[in-house]
Amino acid sequence: MTLVILVADGARPDSLFGAMDAGQLPALAALRAEGSAHTVTSVFPSVTGPAYTPFLLGLHPGRAGIPGIRWWDRARTARRGPGWARSYVGWEALRQDVDLTPDHQTLFEAGARPLGAFTPIGRGLVGAQRIGAGLSFGLRMGWTHFRGDVPGWLRIDRELSEHVAQRVAAERPDVAFFAQPGIDKLSHQLGHDDALVLDAMRIVDHTVAQLRARAERGGWAHELEFMIVSDHGHSPVRAHEDLAGLLASWGLGVRAHPWVFAGGKDAAVMVSGNAMAHVYLDLAASTRPWWPALEAKWGGVVQQLLERDSVDLVLLPRSPSVCEVRSRTRGTALVRRDDAQPGEPTSSTHVHARYSYEPLTGDPLGLRDALGGSGALQGLSSEEVHAATFDTDYPDSLVQIIALAGAARSGEIILSAAREWDFRAKYEPIPHVSAHGALHREHLLVPLILSRAAAGTPRRTTDVFPSVLQAMGRAVPDGLDGVSFR
Repeated sequence: MTLVILVADGARPDSLFGAMDAGQLPALAALRAEGSAHTVTSVFPSVTGPAYTPFLLGLHPGRAGIPGIRWWDRARTARRGPGWARSYVGWEALRQDVDLTPDHQTLFEAGARPLGAFTPIGRGLVGAQRIGAGLSFGLRMGWTHFRGDVPGWLRIDRELSEHVAQRVAAERPDVAFFAQPGIDKLSHQLGHDDALVLDAMRIVDHTVAQLRARAERGGWAHELEFMIVSDHGHSPVRAHEDLAGLLASWGLGVRAHPWVFAGGKDAAVMVSGNAMAHVYLDLAASTRPWWPALEAKWGGVVQQLLERDSVDLVLLPRSPSVCEVRSRTRGTALVRRDDAQPGEPTSSTHVHARYSYEPLTGDPLGLRDALGGSGALQGLSSEEVHAATFDTDYPDSLVQIIALAGAARSGEIILSAAREWDFRAKYEPIPHVSAHGALHREHLLVPLILSRAAAGTPRRTTDVFPSVLQAMGRAVPDGLDGVSFR
């Protein structure tokens, strides 16, 4: 069997399914007719790179060790000083492999004959098994990015499509994982509903069509299986908050990319997507402080942040299993993960974990109106959380918040941007008119198309990894954040 996992990076389910319904993506529509299609939740932060960890490790980004595309290495274990900051935008993108937890195998390590293309995570791929990781390709991609070359991204997608189809047909890997970046790149620059984004979707459709055609000609079409998925969605951006500059204007010593080697020791601002940010406090400390101990010194800064139009939610981690959630207009609540078993990672979504939502001064996640009650939720399993919150503005929010807030490499303040805002006003070569990364449903909901109907219920992108292992006849290890839908 050859299982192809194709990440249509940045595709929204409404856009992709709508184009399929309109007859514009016939190969994808045929897959759906033969198998099934679903809308599932991605992860927080919903941003390329970290949001690949569900597909390739079955883990939320925080547990996998990469809590954002930028983060501050407080423990001084991954990043050499003096900046102690990591950014996967640029040459450090390939450092994600070494930053990943060593406690879990990647999909490439589990596969007998893997193939990967245009994947920021490639641990387990050897030599020519990894397509698109060389210096020349990296320089070309960087030049395309910094020029805002829309036709260039479409050319890259077409070339990847042809190259991967040739390699899969020639080598018949047991698992092939690759991404096509055009939908995301064009959405950032033009908006997710621009006509050229449909051209990028058509390239994804063409990739599926030519893979199936080659398999049919070779007589092995019955052995070819597809999973088409996205890592995040998109929503329009009208205004950009210079978050690092804002904190500096309040008299704080701030470090942020690209100036991480100086600026002071008060705070590090690490933006992802660009609709979320980690803010690390008291940078000289090598161990992570939790919010109750920070209130006296930093409570005023949190209040100032809440007063900004750009900020929707402020998350304040109180412990590995409790996070305070604040909204300027909707009050404060606690999200809690309970019933962790001895030795179980507290940010996992194992079957024994139970989640609670406890309003304190209000209902910041808007669950009261959505659920028609007090807004309180007690002792829910991860499946029950998904069902209870899926139709709200923050789908799967209780699981997503604890998974990131409890991670060792996350910030002391985590911000989720308001609609039509992001947190990076400077240093983007192409001004973003669309962004992602926040907890909003437009960012978290993604499509999943299966060429063979699911036996179970796909809920999250973390379910992809165990499902692929099961399809390949591999044992599904304990400690994952997803369950198989095979």
